[in-house]
Amino acid sequence: MNFRERLGKELLFFDGAMGTTLQKQGLKPGEIPEIWNVTREDVILEIHKSYLEAGCDIVKANTFGINSFKLKDSGYTCEELVERGISLVKRGIRETGREAYTALDIGSLGKLLEPLGDLPFEEAYQSFRQVCIAGEQAGADLCLIETMNDTYEIKAAVLAAKENTSLPVVVTMVFDESGKLLTGADMEAAVAMLEGLKIDALGLNCGFGPDIMQKFLPRLREVCSLPIVVNPNAGLPVVVDGKTCYKVGPEEFTAVMKEIALEGVSMLGGCCGTTPDHIRVLVETCRGIAPMKITDKNRSVVSSYTHGVVFDDRPKIIGERINPTGKPRFKQALREKDLEYIYKEALTQQEAGAHILDVNVGLPEIDEVEMMGEVVTGLQGITDLPLQIDTSDPAAMETAMRLYNGKPLLNSVNGKQESMDAVFPLAAKYGGMIVCLTLDENGIPSTAQGRIEIAEKIIREAQKYGIPKKDLLIDTLTMTISTGQENAEITLDALHYVRHVLGVHTTLGVSNISFGLPQREKVNTAFFTMALAQGLSAGIINPGSERMMSAYHAYCALNGSDDQCEDYISLYADQAGIPAAASKNKEFTLFEAVVRGLAESAGQAAKKELETKEPLAVIDEELIPALDQVGQGFEKKTVFLPQLLMSADAAKAGFDAIKAYLKSQGGPSQSKGTIVIATVKGDIHDIGKNIVKVLLENYGFQVIDLGKDVPPETVVEAAKEHQVPLVGLSALMTTTVANMELTIQMLKKELPECKVMVGGAVLTQTYADMIGADFYSKDAMGSVRYANRLFENL
Repeated sequence: MNFRERLGKELLFFDGAMGTTLQKQGLKPGEIPEIWNVTREDVILEIHKSYLEAGCDIVKANTFGINSFKLKDSGYTCEELVERGISLVKRGIRETGREAYTALDIGSLGKLLEPLGDLPFEEAYQSFRQVCIAGEQAGADLCLIETMNDTYEIKAAVLAAKENTSLPVVVTMVFDESGKLLTGADMEAAVAMLEGLKIDALGLNCGFGPDIMQKFLPRLREVCSLPIVVNPNAGLPVVVDGKTCYKVGPEEFTAVMKEIALEGVSMLGGCCGTTPDHIRVLVETCRGIAPMKITDKNRSVVSSYTHGVVFDDRPKIIGERINPTGKPRFKQALREKDLEYIYKEALTQQEAGAHILDVNVGLPEIDEVEMMGEVVTGLQGITDLPLQIDTSDPAAMETAMRLYNGKPLLNSVNGKQESMDAVFPLAAKYGGMIVCLTLDENGIPSTAQGRIEIAEKIIREAQKYGIPKKDLLIDTLTMTISTGQENAEITLDALHYVRHVLGVHTTLGVSNISFGLPQREKVNTAFFTMALAQGLSAGIINPGSERMMSAYHAYCALNGSDDQCEDYISLYADQAGIPAAASKNKEFTLFEAVVRGLAESAGQAAKKELETKEPLAVIDEELIPALDQVGQGFEKKTVFLPQLLMSADAAKAGFDAIKAYLKSQGGPSQSKGTIVIATVKGDIHDIGKNIVKVLLENYGFQVIDLGKDVPPETVVEAAKEHQVPLVGLSALMTTTVANMELTIQMLKKELPECKVMVGGAVLTQTYADMIGADFYSKDAMGSVRYANRLFENL
C-alpha cells in the first residue's frame, strides 16, 4: 500500500533525530550535516538502518537543511545532496528488508519573507521547488515540511511541493508555550490555511518534549480535520561536560507518547535527542493502537497570519471601505500609489469593530494585478484581520491568493459557467471561502426561488472541485427598494432558505438597499437588522456607521451570541447614547503612527513635533513610549512579530526625521552606545538576530551587525575595535551552540569587562548559564531591555 492508503487507517511511526545523532558521530560545530550524504555515507546509512530495525515506517532523508542559500559556496548542489540522501534511505530499506516510506525532509530557509524580511515570496518558493523536484526524481514517497514557525514560509514550501510533484505533503510546526508560531499564527490559523491548501497531514515537532506537546493536542484535535503527527524532542536540551544532551529516556518518552497515541493521532516519532532506542520502545508499546477516525470538524473559517474568523451563530462584520466605488479620494490614492491612505482605512475599520476587510483596488487606468499584490502584501504588515479579496479579474485574484498569508475570503463567483470555471479552480488550489452571487447568464432573478436555484447550482458545481458547502457564503443580492418595494422581501426570503434549509452561510452588501433614497443610513440599519434575524452570517457594511454597529451589537445581545451581553455592556455602559463613529482616515500623532506601524505618517508626525519640541523630548515623549507599548504587547502575546517589525519601521522613519533635523542644525546625531551582534559560526539562520538589530537601533543604539556564520575570532576582533560593552550572539541549530560557547570563552579571555547576551530557539536559561552567557532572552524585547539597563549603569 502507498502512504496515502495507510494514512489515518493505522498508527504509523517516523524515525527519530538525525542532527543530534550526527553530533555524537563527530559532526563538527557549523559543519553542514547534509554533506555527509557524500563524505560519510556509511554513517548516514547506519543511522537509517538503526531506525528501520527499531521498527519505524517512515524514514526522513538527511535533507533537512538542503537549500540554495545554505549550500552557496559549499561546492555541492541541491540536486546532488538530495539524490544521495534519498538513495541512502532506499538502500537502508533494501538491506534491512523492512517495508518503509522515504520522506524528503525539508526545513526552514532561515530567512523572514517580505514584508517582514528581505526574501521575496517567489524566491522562497523557487528554493523549495528545486528541492521538491529533486526529491521526487530521486524516489521520495512523501514530502515532510518540518520545524516550521512561519505560515508564510510554510505556504511557499507547500505550493512548491504540490505544484511540482505528486508527493503527499505532511507539515509539522514549532509552537511556543502559548501555542503560537514565531510570526504570530495560532493553531486555528495554521490549520485553516493548511487545510485550505489540501495537504495530507499536519502536526507538531521539535521545541518541546512529549509532555508539553500533549497539552497542545486537545486544541489541535478540536479544529483539525486531517491526520495529526506528533514528533517531540527528548525533552529540552542541557549542557553536560560541554556537550548538548537530552535527558528524557526511551521509557519516559514512550509513557507520554502512548497517552498521545490514545488521544487519536495518526503518526508518532521523534525529533532532537531521540534515538533508535526511543523509537524501538515507542513502536513496541504503541504498534497495536488504532488511530481515531478522522472527522470533518465542519468549520467555516477564514484566517489571517494570526487567527481565524469562524462563521457561526454570531454574525460577522466585513468592512467595505477599501473600495474605490464612489470614493474620489480613494481613487486618487490608487492612481498615486498612496498605500498609506489605504492602510489607514484598514486600521480605522479594524478599530471600529470589523472582523474581515474587503479589498477592492480595481480601476480601469491602473494595473489591478500589480496593485492587488502590493496592497494585499502591505495590509498584512499593518493589520491582522483576514482579508476578502474583491475582484472580477482572475489574474488579480490568483496573485492575491498566492501572496496571502492565510485562508482568504474571495469576492466573488456567480452562477455563470464562465465565472465558476475561472474561480473554483483557484479556490481549490489555494484554499479560501467564496462569496457566491445568485446571478447567472440570465441576470439576477426577480424571485426568491430563482436565486435559490442559482445557489443550488453553485453548490453542486463547487462540489465537483472538492469545495464543500462550509466554504461557501451565498449572497442573495440586495436590490434597492427605490425601484421595487418587494426587493427587500425577495432578498430576505432567499437568504432565509439558503441559511436554514440549504445550511449554507450567507452574506449581503447591505447598503445597496437604500440607493436613490434620502437618509440612507436609516433604511440600511433597519434592513441590516431584518437580515440578521433571517440568518445573515456576514454583513458587508461600513463599520464606521454608528447606527449600523449599534444595531449589530444590540442584535448579538438579543440573539444570545454575545454571552451575558459582555460586549454590549463594555461598549455602552459608560456612554450616553451611541458611541462616536470611527474617524475617517485621520491624521495620526507620532505615538499613534508608530503603534500602528505607519512609516510615512510617523515621519510626517515627527517633523511636525520638531516644530515645537526639542529632538530629545520627541524621542522620550513619543517614540520610546510607543516602542515600549508595542514591545509590552509583544511580550504579552497581544502584538505579534509582523506588527512589531512594522512599528519598528515606523519608529525608524521618526528617528530618521530627527537625525535629518539635527544634521540641518549642525548638531550630532544621538546614540546610546554601540553593540556588536552576530549569528555564530556554522549557523546561517539570522531571523532572530535581525529582529534584535532592528529593535536595538530603534531604541537608539548603534549596532555593528557581523552577519551570520561568524567565526569567534571575528566577533572578538570587532568587539575590540569598537570597544563595546555588550555583544549579542544568536544560534538556531543545536549543532552550532558549541561555537557560541567558544565565542563566549574567547570574549571573556580577551575582553573580560564585555557582557554577552544570547538567544535562539535551542537555548534556555539553564543552557545559557552553562555556556557562560551574562544574559539570556527568549525574545527580542528582552534583549533591548537588558541593553537599556546595562548602558544606563555604565
